Amino acid sequence: MAAIDMGSAPAATREPTLDRSVTLWQVTLYGLGSMLGAGIYGLVGQAAKDLGSAIWIGFLVSMVAAMLTGLSYANIVSRYPKAGGAAYVTQRAYGAPLLSYVVGLTVVCSGLTSIATQSNVVAQGLQQLFGGSFLPTWVLALGFLLLVAAVLLRGIKESMWANVVCTIVEAGGLILVVLVGFSYWGTNSLLEFPPQEGGDSGAAGLALLVMQGAVLTFFSFIGFEDMLNVSEEVKNPSRNMPLAIVFAMLAATIIYMAIAITAVSVMHWSELAGSEGLALVAVVEKAAPWLPPALFTAISIFAVSNTALVNWIMGSRLLYGMSKQGLMPAALGRVHPTRRTPHVAILALLVVVAALAMVGDIKELASATVLLLLSVFTVVNVALVVLKRRPSERTGEFEVPVFVPMLGAAVCAALILVRLGQGSWTAPVIAIGLLLAIAALYFITGAGRDQARLRRFIEQDEAMSGS
Repeated sequence: MAAIDMGSAPAATREPTLDRSVTLWQVTLYGLGSMLGAGIYGLVGQAAKDLGSAIWIGFLVSMVAAMLTGLSYANIVSRYPKAGGAAYVTQRAYGAPLLSYVVGLTVVCSGLTSIATQSNVVAQGLQQLFGGSFLPTWVLALGFLLLVAAVLLRGIKESMWANVVCTIVEAGGLILVVLVGFSYWGTNSLLEFPPQEGGDSGAAGLALLVMQGAVLTFFSFIGFEDMLNVSEEVKNPSRNMPLAIVFAMLAATIIYMAIAITAVSVMHWSELAGSEGLALVAVVEKAAPWLPPALFTAISIFAVSNTALVNWIMGSRLLYGMSKQGLMPAALGRVHPTRRTPHVAILALLVVVAALAMVGDIKELASATVLLLLSVFTVVNVALVVLKRRPSERTGEFEVPVFVPMLGAAVCAALILVRLGQGSWTAPVIAIGLLLAIAALYFITGAGRDQARLRRFIEQDEAMSGS
């Protein structure tokens, strides 16, 4: 098993393991690349509608809210550096295979919808970049998926280097926006809020405004949860994984706040709020009209490609980890003897995402999985509280006070309520339907019935840690 040191086992019974070769800076860029994305180019305009020129405050508040759950994940991975991630800690805390199965597949589903969506975005970006529909969108999307699958099958080293390149490009694009607009800093107020209904400009009204904006910007930090699932391939994960999560979230915050200040300095917030499409592109067109428009199309292709890459890595490792727990078929836990990748899990996801990509518009499904991710965050935060209160559980190199996961769970639960109160009920209905479908699949496939296998997995893990 990949979670077990097989060094002393006879050669005949030794199973190939995942390749523990990922360094601290690589996994930090993996997390940063998962958080950054092309979405920030349009998010600034949307946030300006709620927060005016004080967008930077929204990013700061949402970072604090997201960091609570991020710190919980850092604590968890320091204790249990497992590819199963959220599913593993859920099972360990609650001992409920059905809940662990639902949590695991919910996270996988969020990744699948993202990959399928991004494949179509890449296809459309390529058509735009090369001027016309030289190939049908579905052909380009499928070709993109095959290319990403080939990189993943090649190995974790190659996958991480591809992520490094994409992350540097997408972060570089955002830094470029800051550089061309830096000379405008100080030209506009950074504390100008939009008019409020009823003319309430008091502290309470402004606080409510900031919280509404923070709900929107909170989702720009989603991605840190993907990092848990590569922990079995990271060197010294108990130390490096918590550091990587914190470093990635702080780096994303600095970039986001610099972008926000630049955007409202170059353009008045009312112009940003009224801009259509990619608001940051409008900022650059004003600050540096000499830059070719195709540049940001190319950067966005790298950004969405990276999102697909990191989500596919996450999904394949999560299926691998759940297989080791006995929650998925044993075949999904196989590791290629030479490439040391979970090749069966990677190929299984290829079939699913290719089918989803052919469907086309799955925006409502993607919105539903984001809502479900908040539910997963709530469950995982509470799981850490349970494990912290259990005397027999080991501690990690990175520990947070118990009030951190408590607050994290409360914030995520509040965001669910806020999300439910906004817009249509289509996404919540789809989310409930998806949960029921996952639960039905659990009973149909008989997942989790091999409890002896699950107990052996946890016992071997505890033996390794000296518990």
